[in-house]
Amino acid sequence: MNEEFTRSGLSNLIDKELGERNICGYQYSDIFRSWFSIFLCGGDVAEDIHTHLRATLENIPSHRVPSPDTLRRGIKELSTPNTTVTVPSSGKEYQFNINRKLNALNIKSLLRTGGLARGNSYDFDYDNQIIEHEKYDAKRTYKMNTGYFPGIATIGDKIVYIENRDGNANVKTGQADTLERAYMLLSENGIRINRSRMDAGLYSNDIVKVVAKYSNLFYIRANKCDTLTESIRQITDWKTVEINYNTYQVASIPFTGFKEANNYRLVVMREKINDNQLDLFEGEKFNYRCILTNDHVSSDKEIIEYYNGRGASEKIFDIQNNDFGWAHLPCSDMNYNTVYLILTAMIKNFYNYFVEKVSKIFEDILPTTRLKRFIFRFICVAGVWIKQSRQWKLRLYSNRPYHLLQFE
Repeated sequence: MNEEFTRSGLSNLIDKELGERNICGYQYSDIFRSWFSIFLCGGDVAEDIHTHLRATLENIPSHRVPSPDTLRRGIKELSTPNTTVTVPSSGKEYQFNINRKLNALNIKSLLRTGGLARGNSYDFDYDNQIIEHEKYDAKRTYKMNTGYFPGIATIGDKIVYIENRDGNANVKTGQADTLERAYMLLSENGIRINRSRMDAGLYSNDIVKVVAKYSNLFYIRANKCDTLTESIRQITDWKTVEINYNTYQVASIPFTGFKEANNYRLVVMREKINDNQLDLFEGEKFNYRCILTNDHVSSDKEIIEYYNGRGASEKIFDIQNNDFGWAHLPCSDMNYNTVYLILTAMIKNFYNYFVEKVSKIFEDILPTTRLKRFIFRFICVAGVWIKQSRQWKLRLYSNRPYHLLQFE
């Protein structure tokens, strides 16, 4: 995997985009590679490279192993100052951290490894995820824990944009600008968006305008309000459908809740509740959910099923927390930790690329294999480096098909 990091062009890309470091002779590609090595060896903090892994990693020819301080110093060098975002209505101020350079590098790395392709259209998911921690700049979140509340954009199983924010920031605060920056960065790199999918936290007029501007189609969970309640009360043509083995009633109505709404559609789904609590709508015993969209071709059921697929993108957050270090932030400042979030997202994207190739040879490894299982089934094998014909070669003591692995 160390050789593939170089062969894929990522090593050169990182140093080209981020520039040279003259401190201690370690380049940014060395820092990225070493963080990756920590996770591949089962570690999760910078100190693991010194305490547990140095002797092993130094056996790899041409692999230079920085100290934990160097790893953290590299993160700090790549940081950008925080931006203060003020809420006009209340005057409240929140800290955001926007690192355009690293987000651009992440997209370019995906293009280099084939995770994305210029000119293609993709489906775009966006969500805000609480990163729980107790650093000095942690703020209390709506879940009553402390941490950050970054906005994270994904395409499939790939993270394509991260923008950090205070843990107590309202989910709608600054979101239109955040999305504009994410969409623009993708567009500048030749990536088009076919469909965008978001939860109710993004349901507002200014945000919907941005999403509609950059997406062919969008699907956003709508919050119930007096206007929607009155419109839903007028629905008489309910259709019964089955979704994930449950029975629902669905219907569609025109949406005019925003002044700038341009031929939008509201898909409404309701299901009966089994207790004695009455729903607000005409006293009926139903729970209601609504999806705002500009898709007038797909059926109500198809739109609901597509929106429900957001659960797959949310799994990425669990993977980052448990496999790639988000549960153990290395620094005490938001702008430094933002670099770490993007760096580890790049590492996870490269891991996806590598595991997909390995899965074509190893039957017990799938493209979706989690890191811990991959370590047990691929990394943990006895071997020794030997020098033959002036070249270092890794001899593995295993009857598994490592020799069949070939990378372009």
